[in-house]
Amino acid sequence: MSDGDRNRDDRPSDIDKESVRERVWDDLEESGEARFPFPPHGRIPNFAGADEAADRLTATPEWQSASTIKANPDAPQLPVRRRALREGKTVYMAVPRLADEDCFLKLDPDALEDYDAATTVSGSSKHGEQIGPDAVEPIDLIVSGSVAVTDAGDRIGKGEGYSDLEYAILYDLGLVDESTTVATTVHERQVIDEAVAIGDHDVSMDLLITPERTLRPDGRPQPTGIDWSALDDERLEEIPVLKRLRED
Repeated sequence: MSDGDRNRDDRPSDIDKESVRERVWDDLEESGEARFPFPPHGRIPNFAGADEAADRLTATPEWQSASTIKANPDAPQLPVRRRALREGKTVYMAVPRLADEDCFLKLDPDALEDYDAATTVSGSSKHGEQIGPDAVEPIDLIVSGSVAVTDAGDRIGKGEGYSDLEYAILYDLGLVDESTTVATTVHERQVIDEAVAIGDHDVSMDLLITPERTLRPDGRPQPTGIDWSALDDERLEEIPVLKRLRED
């Protein structure tokens, strides 16, 4: 019986995230499905068909009903960010490593002239408005970049933990809750039929979009705010908004 024929309960024991990352990065590179920037390793990898995946995402009712989107800054989700602005949606992005007290960038379609420039990694800081968490509107849809994602909706990022932490901060601020849809756009080669070691702080994907299909995994319950026990003193010192939330 192949892995694809097994039920989830019959699958092999959980595999670690790092082995999955290396395998997926290698596969995208060797198959020729990776796209600029190169190499795909060590980052949220760009992939052939990212535009088509964005088109498929924008056809979902979750997208169409959203007016505010929190998005990651990486290359494969660039078409998602551009579509959002062109459709009049406000886009929020976190500043790199949440390193400033004003830790979000607001891309307001009514205040921007060049959507293409404003949605690049470098252009977002130049054209976006840097704001503190108190100025962020409630988020209708989160779009996350992934290195890999299981067919059950368990996401593997590049290993730094910022995406999950950004969700937790927004949750504690009352800007997202259990009803907020979390989506990712990936290549088919990034979707794996395996169980991976997932922590309580890991955010599950409600929408999994590839260029070929749209999946809505049952998923797990989402984290309910910041897991302070998972944060060491160094990270607390590096991220001002964490210090403020802990003091509050």
